[in-house]
Amino acid sequence: MLHATGIIKNFPGVQALRDVSIEVRPNEVVGLIGENGAGKSTLMRLLAGGYRPDGGTITLDGEQLKLRNARDAARHGIGMVFQEQSLVLNLTVAENIYLGEEDRFTRFGLVNWRAMNAAARRQLAKIGVDIDVTARTSELTFAARQMVELAKALTLEEMVERPLLILLDEPTSVLNAADIEVLFARVRSLKSRASFVFVSHRLDEVLAISDRVYTMKDGAVVAEHRAADVTAPELHEIMVGRGLQAEYYREARQQPPGDKVMVEAKGLGANGFYHGVDLSIRAGEIVGIAGVVGSGREEVTRTVGGFLPHDAGEMKIAGEPVRFGSPEPAVRRGIGYVPRERRLEGLVMFLSIAENISLADLSSVMRNGAIDYGKERRLAADWIKRLSIKAPGPDAACRKLSGGNQQKVVLARWMTAGSRILVLDHPTRGLDVGAKEEVYELVRDLSEQGVAILLISDTLEETIGLSHQVLVMRDGEITARFNASPGNKPKQVDLLRAMV
Repeated sequence: MLHATGIIKNFPGVQALRDVSIEVRPNEVVGLIGENGAGKSTLMRLLAGGYRPDGGTITLDGEQLKLRNARDAARHGIGMVFQEQSLVLNLTVAENIYLGEEDRFTRFGLVNWRAMNAAARRQLAKIGVDIDVTARTSELTFAARQMVELAKALTLEEMVERPLLILLDEPTSVLNAADIEVLFARVRSLKSRASFVFVSHRLDEVLAISDRVYTMKDGAVVAEHRAADVTAPELHEIMVGRGLQAEYYREARQQPPGDKVMVEAKGLGANGFYHGVDLSIRAGEIVGIAGVVGSGREEVTRTVGGFLPHDAGEMKIAGEPVRFGSPEPAVRRGIGYVPRERRLEGLVMFLSIAENISLADLSSVMRNGAIDYGKERRLAADWIKRLSIKAPGPDAACRKLSGGNQQKVVLARWMTAGSRILVLDHPTRGLDVGAKEEVYELVRDLSEQGVAILLISDTLEETIGLSHQVLVMRDGEITARFNASPGNKPKQVDLLRAMV
């Protein structure tokens, strides 16, 4: 079906793809894995028409392609579901599914909304999903929006006669287990009409859904396997060049916390999201909160970070009562917030590494009332070296960095600001195994330096492995507390009982 041969792609100071060759056969799912910065996203965007190769060829059903943009790729039956999603949140579901194709429903300058809505319902029905097509996309869960993305990609069937090629870039990164199974069931049911390329850092998922798997490293394909012939640990070792360490979460470095209470909440409540929450975080302590979606744990972290005011109970920071109405006073109190959506909330993507790092504390780079850009760049260069950020230099735009390196920039910002309290909201979401290990090292470093950390994570393993103490929330309240000291970590099943 598709053959990419000898693909080369260069960016300033970086060769992103080096002589990459892959094949996608009819009616199969091809997995694509690799560490952040290995070249996966660049290859996917190139196949989707977002980039043009500097060398090599792409053929589809024997026809050589020279894709100029995403619309060009769509005309050849190639669609992409992006990790960060490409939907316009203030448009309806139907408007998003047919965004850019409104002419198909327009007559005499007027859009036939009834016809568009009916067509959108048919597209969703093809993948077995029942979503109100007149609803604003912003009202949907992330999982539902992912299904809308898939339905949008499948509209290409109405434009081309050949089977489709759908590129799935980290489609499961924010889905729970049930939603992942729904997505996988849809993909399997569509294999008779389309082929897929599936990118994920979750190796077990890649093996579960894929027929074949390509492994990328440093911009090149280094291995190809039938999914049935390889295990997740074997793929991990090929991908990062070392075996999965038994001391994955650096538990041996977990030290007892200090005596000073940095965050204290008693009877805390907020707008019906949660109530009666008591918690305490000491200097150097990592407190994890486990819970299903809607349990209230996200809202608790946003209250501590200054994004959601509490309307009941009290909260103290370093012994001083506070009631934050916005993040600014929280930052002044020494609180840093690392959000789950780093591209939307954590970074200004068009700014440089240097500019993003200094944002929370411009005083660190000021001289005579103005920003000293030389000092700003030197500060960023120091963090690039200390945190092993892979980038051409301090002036590189953050949008050009891999997810792991973007996360390091966010952490560098709060370390520059001297934050003594950090809220980590899914800090390793979308990161590969190697990048996760680097983040775990940084978290342990911060804990040893006395930083108090409030953590929520995608996985119970990560929550248990990193934390000194784990709180479990359900229906807006804390239902259990577990000591998680080294050698005395709770089991996942214990947390699950309290969660459900």
